Amino acid sequence: MNRSAFSNDTVIDNTIKFVKESLRYAEGGHDWFHIERVYKNALSIAKYEKVDVFIVTLGALLHDIADSKFHQGDESIGPKKAKAFLQTQGVDESVIQHIENIIRFISFKGEIGLAKGSPRFNSKELDVVQDADRLDAIGAIGIARAFNYGGFKNRAIYNPAIKPNTQLTKEAYKKSTAPTINHFYEKLLLLKNRMNTETGKKIAQERHQFMELFLDQFYKEWEGQ
Repeated sequence: MNRSAFSNDTVIDNTIKFVKESLRYAEGGHDWFHIERVYKNALSIAKYEKVDVFIVTLGALLHDIADSKFHQGDESIGPKKAKAFLQTQGVDESVIQHIENIIRFISFKGEIGLAKGSPRFNSKELDVVQDADRLDAIGAIGIARAFNYGGFKNRAIYNPAIKPNTQLTKEAYKKSTAPTINHFYEKLLLLKNRMNTETGKKIAQERHQFMELFLDQFYKEWEGQ
């Protein structure tokens, strides 16, 4: 159903142009190509779920339009920027609110230390976009993104003296400067068991195993084997 002054296809085309322009100079793990992969993952998963594909598409395309880690930790910028753009496209307010909530609740760090009964948004569309985003954080692409971001932040690759902390609070996670290898234990290896959809779980299993193989090889080479 068309809920915009423009056709859905036109809104999607305009959104793609908007995201490409907005992320032209983004860090390599959070650039347009990341968005494109998540978009493709989301559409693949959506084939097997009863969801509004228009909302899934816009959620995937706009989920990282202003990632808080690149905006002094401000988590309000992304939803605001997405809302302002979608209003220019005449998108129905209920759809805009849904997209804002997908952006607001998609992140892993948002679940850290979340108390039982805390305010939480749930939808099948969020489940699909969240799985699509998490799939891009694991496997071969996830490994590449992790080390790219670690280099961007000038972090050590590995330091045996600094142990991973799997009990980080949300604030500690956001402020962490730990070596990139720690990130595997503090987030990436946890994602397999946090997938929402059966399709996401199936794909995550293979990518998780690849990361485990990588880590085994990494430690052998670290020890000169």
